[in-house]
Amino acid sequence: MSDDQPQPDRIDGAPHPRDTARLIGQAAAEQSFLDALASGRLHHGWMIAGPRGVGKATLAWRIARHLIATPPGAADGGLFGAPPPPETLDIDPEHPVARRMAAGSEPGLFRLVRPWDDKAKRLRAEITIAEVRRLKARFSLSSADGGWRVVIVDAMDEMNTAAANALLKLLEEPPARTTLLLVTHQPSALLPTIRSRCRMLQLRPLGPGDMGAALDQAGIEVSPDEAQSLAALAAGSVGDAVRLSLNDGPKIYAGIVALLASLPRLDRAAALRLAEAATARGDEDRVNTIFSLLDLALIRLARAGAAGLPGPEAAPGEAEVFARLGPTPRDARAWAEIGQQIAARSRHGRAVNLDPAALILDTVIKLQKTAADRSA
Repeated sequence: MSDDQPQPDRIDGAPHPRDTARLIGQAAAEQSFLDALASGRLHHGWMIAGPRGVGKATLAWRIARHLIATPPGAADGGLFGAPPPPETLDIDPEHPVARRMAAGSEPGLFRLVRPWDDKAKRLRAEITIAEVRRLKARFSLSSADGGWRVVIVDAMDEMNTAAANALLKLLEEPPARTTLLLVTHQPSALLPTIRSRCRMLQLRPLGPGDMGAALDQAGIEVSPDEAQSLAALAAGSVGDAVRLSLNDGPKIYAGIVALLASLPRLDRAAALRLAEAATARGDEDRVNTIFSLLDLALIRLARAGAAGLPGPEAAPGEAEVFARLGPTPRDARAWAEIGQQIAARSRHGRAVNLDPAALILDTVIKLQKTAADRSA
């Protein structure tokens, strides 16, 4: 796949996982793989699971670099005995393997992602069986140096059934000195026979401190308060935090919370500002961000009424606003119901190309009526 084409395994605005220097906030998963490697009984199939954007692909590329740069049997010792087991997956960025992988020319690495459709000039919606067959054809050629070969599938969730069944045969009868790394956002949705043939590495959402470090590594500077807001809004996903940061997510969400704070007396100027923010032509990502954050605000409001605010505040004063609007489980149910109605209406309205600003103002009016009914 050419570098000037969209990369299905890269988040817009962030480095490709192969170019990400450090894996942040996932030390336990990395150590679990290192322990297995040090045992001398490395499993051939690994499922790297967790929410989107928490570093799964970065870990897969780190494992691949380390394995390919470490010939099989290197830990056996020889004349001077075995070296100590590695404490990290890091390798020198000037190592030939690291340089070849950065250039996309490492022969020991096989990458399965959604292919580019030359006719339609876009990425295909799924990883197809044709891609798996091409992979198997490459395995028919023996490794030139007898070293490790690594397959990264990113992501298994995008693989159609025929392709998944073809990949299963590789897991059942893996080629020699081959490790398969299967990135997945929803492992429970995969074929049970695939899950049963893999060891699991579970990655977790990032907290505010790790989120700030991960965004800094991606070249996005945020304050500690913004890192806390992004960690809450993105549910610990660096990928979602990057998208939100590039579209002023924390600022937009703070405006939504301020608008909710004015209810049941509506701050009309704030409502108009929010609607006007959705009128920019050609900025679909920003419009999507506004609607997704409106949905998220109502979800967090309903959860706060039922069980307290889920985690740290995502905007100043959020906890106080939610406590006033949804003080009881009964109020929480009311906000949850209106949230579902608003989300469904918004999806329909956008599908038929209704004016986004009009949809937002309609949403605000419904929120005002709900708040008035709850306070009556």
